[in-house]
Amino acid sequence: MGAPQTDLPRVTLRAGMHLIDAQVARTHEQRATGLMWRRELASNEGMLFVFEAPAMQCFWMRNTYVPLTAAFVADDGRIVNLADMRPLDETSHCSREPVRYVLEVAQGWFAKRGIGPGFRLAGGPFRGN
Repeated sequence: MGAPQTDLPRVTLRAGMHLIDAQVARTHEQRATGLMWRRELASNEGMLFVFEAPAMQCFWMRNTYVPLTAAFVADDGRIVNLADMRPLDETSHCSREPVRYVLEVAQGWFAKRGIGPGFRLAGGPFRGN
């Protein structure tokens, strides 16, 4: 069994008045591991996946035990689409348009706060917002 990565750099993102403490996965290896092997995720914790350039991004839940929602995010912080993902499910969940960022948080985090596609995140790489 693999080990969870918990020592990545962190960034604070804002979704309106809500804060997200996100680990930042920038390298291929960090992105490939993502939140695998984690058994829990704090209520305002997440992982921001940063890719070199916008592209169609697809995520799955191999070796991931925590139910997650993935937000596919454009360069300007706009949420393109959201995908709820079930633990240990290898179904692909993809962006509806090319994106550079994907933010994973505990499943339902966005829904509980009334945040959906079109909402703009701020902080971190989305500083101009």
